[in-house]
Amino acid sequence: MLVSAKEILIKAFNEKYAVGQFNINNLEWTKAIMTTAQETNSPVILGVSEGAAKYMGGYKTIVGMVNGLIEDLKITVPVVVHLDHGSYDGCLKALEAGFSSIMFDGSHYSIEENIKLTSELVKITNEKGVSLEAEVGSIGGEEDGVIGTGEIASPTECKAIADLGIDMLAAGIGNIHGKYPENWSGLDFNALTEIKNATNEKPLVLHGGTGIPENMITEAISLGVSKINVNTECQLVFAEATRKYIESGKDLEGKGFDPRKLLDPGYKAIKAIVKEKMELFGSINRA
Repeated sequence: MLVSAKEILIKAFNEKYAVGQFNINNLEWTKAIMTTAQETNSPVILGVSEGAAKYMGGYKTIVGMVNGLIEDLKITVPVVVHLDHGSYDGCLKALEAGFSSIMFDGSHYSIEENIKLTSELVKITNEKGVSLEAEVGSIGGEEDGVIGTGEIASPTECKAIADLGIDMLAAGIGNIHGKYPENWSGLDFNALTEIKNATNEKPLVLHGGTGIPENMITEAISLGVSKINVNTECQLVFAEATRKYIESGKDLEGKGFDPRKLLDPGYKAIKAIVKEKMELFGSINRA
């Protein structure tokens, strides 16, 4: 059943592992991620950007699809449907549709405005039993047209937001959305430690999980990162597997053009990468 991320992230924080947020774009992606979570007995967070929600038809369509899959596929592990980088209005729409978790990205506002809007959402999500993620210090790279410079969040600002009663905090520690440039200087673990101490050990979120070296991921988890977002890597393996299928001419053999056959290699590629990430994050058999 759909659950809030709060309890699963507190458990992850206390037991020093992380739960993966894997962004979804359609039925294949959603089914691939959920079946892999069930097979590995891992909790899972399905991330939905506002752009992806629009692409899939709307927030209610997504909740209906996920709830249907939980029932039909007999999914028993905790599944969270989470709005990723939500605007204030997007958060309200996702809440109305039945999302079990939301992220309000107020990082492009002044800290005062970010605090004001986040405070309002804390009240609403508490009433609904939905978990809330907030962000301080924009994450580098591009996410649905929102561009950040990979800055390091201020521990003081992180504390101000964490103290509002949110459930998890995304704070910039040099991470970037999308592919990492060759001159990337890596995660700033001193900043991460300062943020962890300033936020009274609130579960922390690492955005831009694609391309961060494994040793940095494990160190970040040991320092309080309890949720790691993966999106680009799934897109890359899906595209590569689909391209191979078409380039090898399989879509021209028999009924190889059937979308169920055409999309199957990409579906399997997502399952493989999700399992790999769950192993790295330490969430397997934690459901």
